[in-house]
Amino acid sequence: MLNNRLKIVADENIPALESMFGHDVLLQRVAGRSMTAEHIKDADVLLVRSITQVNEGLLEKATQLKMVGTATIGTDHIDQHYLADRGIPFFNAPGCNADAVVEYVLTVIHNTLFEKGMELAGLTVGIVGVGNVGGRLYERLRKLGINVLINDPPRERQGDEGFVNLETVLQQADILCLHTPLVKDGERPTYHLLAEKQLSTLKSGVLLINAGRGPVIDNDALLTFLEQRDDLTVVLDVWEDEPRLNPLLVARTQIATPHIAGYSYDGKLRGTHMLRCRFSEVFGVAQPEPLSSYLPQASVHQVHVTNDVAIHDLMNLVYDPYRDDRALRKTLFGDNQPQQFDLLRKNYPIRREFSSLEVLGVTDRSLANCLKNLGFTVNLA
Repeated sequence: MLNNRLKIVADENIPALESMFGHDVLLQRVAGRSMTAEHIKDADVLLVRSITQVNEGLLEKATQLKMVGTATIGTDHIDQHYLADRGIPFFNAPGCNADAVVEYVLTVIHNTLFEKGMELAGLTVGIVGVGNVGGRLYERLRKLGINVLINDPPRERQGDEGFVNLETVLQQADILCLHTPLVKDGERPTYHLLAEKQLSTLKSGVLLINAGRGPVIDNDALLTFLEQRDDLTVVLDVWEDEPRLNPLLVARTQIATPHIAGYSYDGKLRGTHMLRCRFSEVFGVAQPEPLSSYLPQASVHQVHVTNDVAIHDLMNLVYDPYRDDRALRKTLFGDNQPQQFDLLRKNYPIRREFSSLEVLGVTDRSLANCLKNLGFTVNLA
């Protein structure tokens, strides 16, 4: 037990803080988008998600701050130079929700292709940005035998092999997935990586998915492009001017969701757990119990199927992207649309990952291997 109760100020949407941090801390939850310097002036620890800008303006009064953590993979909302200058340890949660984003992408791909009467086999998938998310997406697709083109200039410069240039990916991919961080300056900026020129090079009939960072696509240019070409299918989970969306762009998308690709309950708890482990290191207290001890059994955790089961149906048992699409579209026409966008995220229902579903009854080994490679728990009949 800590001799003095440390004060933790945290985004209200970070789950399981009470169970993982226990009663030896003073916990104050705050809405992430409205967090101010006054909220954290006497905090020892600040825990945020991606919507809180952590910079000098926020931290100027926090004289006793000893740790900052973000329960996200991305760090572009954190002024890490300022934290380093003040000697405040900073931690993110790399990979915490990567599987959730990968499974979001796989689900929207399979649903979209099913509606078109197409199959993934034989198509070429292009992945731009091959880090925690893009790398895991690549591995799952590779195990499925899918042809994948990957583009990641920073990794290529480090000597990694197998990468192609962006132009090749844009011209050859049947499905294009964007998973880059948001970089606004430097040698390889990703801000508006896909603008008018790049969009014009996409092959006919491409499925474009952005579940990374909204401003990686010039949203105005994308809307203009979609008004001129009706062969492009677009799935957007992230938007350039969040939380304010352009209803005209949403109307042109096949699936539109409110920046929730990584919002699996597993991923959220994993992010909290990772920060709790770093908290132990900083303050010299006991490590938490293993993550598995905090994860409940999924409400739908077992299903019996036949060998002709449709893969997208299994995916939708775990996560139905059209539920989120319908919820978002209901919020578009009103003065409080940005607030409704945030409420969709704040009140997001529990969603699990593929591994939480045990599939029984499969006798076909190729189907079983496919389901395992996708991430499901499979027991052969």
